[in-house]
Amino acid sequence: MRVLNILHDSVVDGEGLRTVIFFAGCPHFCQGCHNPESWNIRNGKEMTQKEIVDEVLSNPLCDVTLSGGDPFYQADEVAELARCLRAHGKNIWAYTGYTLEELLKLGGSYIELLKQCDVLVDGRFILAERDLSLDFRGSRNQRIIHLNQVKELA
Repeated sequence: MRVLNILHDSVVDGEGLRTVIFFAGCPHFCQGCHNPESWNIRNGKEMTQKEIVDEVLSNPLCDVTLSGGDPFYQADEVAELARCLRAHGKNIWAYTGYTLEELLKLGGSYIELLKQCDVLVDGRFILAERDLSLDFRGSRNQRIIHLNQVKELA
């Protein structure tokens, strides 16, 4: 997997203390993106699932947030990573520029990754809807979706 960075002890990327995995690669190119260097997958470094899991587990107090870029850009591998992290008892949030409805239409590995996540923050960042007062989101159009309540994933 191509990873830009792994950051421990975040309190802004989901509820509680979180280890954030910033994946490289994003097809959305949102104007005003806070992480435009993540758009190009070549900007990341190659990491194995074991390397990422070992780094995440080195901080046992944190749950996990998948961010980027867009973790769904590498959905096949990230779904397997998320499955492994869940097996270690981690709560998983994922940020994506796709909407939930778009991911459900794409199917396949996108749905497999959704099934491994507890919460999805969806939707492209829209600069005109930027709102610094929102928890865990950058723009008003983005939603925080508790995936255990989504019937299509059951």
